[in-house]
Amino acid sequence: MLDTVRIKKIRGGFSLAEVLTALTIGSMILVAVLGIYERLDRSSEAIKHRVVDSAVPREILQRIAEDLDEIIAGPSDTVVAFTSKLEGHGFTSSKLEITKSIYDKENKKQTFEKIVWQSSYDYDSDTPGLVLYRSHSGIALEDKLLDESKDNWQRELFVPICNGVTFFQIQTFKGDVLIDNWAGSSAPKGIIVTISFAQPYETLTETYEVPDWQKVTRTIAIDRTRKIKFKIEKKEDEQNDG
Repeated sequence: MLDTVRIKKIRGGFSLAEVLTALTIGSMILVAVLGIYERLDRSSEAIKHRVVDSAVPREILQRIAEDLDEIIAGPSDTVVAFTSKLEGHGFTSSKLEITKSIYDKENKKQTFEKIVWQSSYDYDSDTPGLVLYRSHSGIALEDKLLDESKDNWQRELFVPICNGVTFFQIQTFKGDVLIDNWAGSSAPKGIIVTISFAQPYETLTETYEVPDWQKVTRTIAIDRTRKIKFKIEKKEDEQNDG
């Protein structure tokens, strides 16, 4: 009787075929779940990249526009200079300097405020790209709470704004010609700033380029209060009456 019970207990377990079938079905379910997770992860990354590609560039362009508006406002001696070139690693990179000067009682020129925007190659990243920096220096304090306790050399430090930049270019018009450099004593009427975080492709000349449709461009007026000359043309009837 005991032997019969033991035999029944042994026969109540899973056979090798059943175990293999269960493992096969479990593996198929696991592969399907991992596939769904991978697709969701890729979709999430795509959405995140779209948000970054659209929101962050516009925020940066808005900040540059605000810097130009704030530093140029009011009577002062202001100089705007910039240069755009191909970095040593093949990326289009630029540097923008906005300097506002004042004169003391002895008529000595002093830097009241200076803001610099500059992009440089990102050596710390595994992905080729640029880091965008900003610095603020001069007599004027940008943040009285934070800058008051800092030494002058600390205020002149470049602060990284963001990384992953793949295109940063500043241009302006000189007549009908679009130029990449400006170093005149007077500021240009406006500048054209273009930035992108899109995936670059390597050209035949071993430089990196971004498709135009993935670049974000903004034209920023330097002096919005400048006098604009209007010319009123007389109508033919008025000219005949005269």
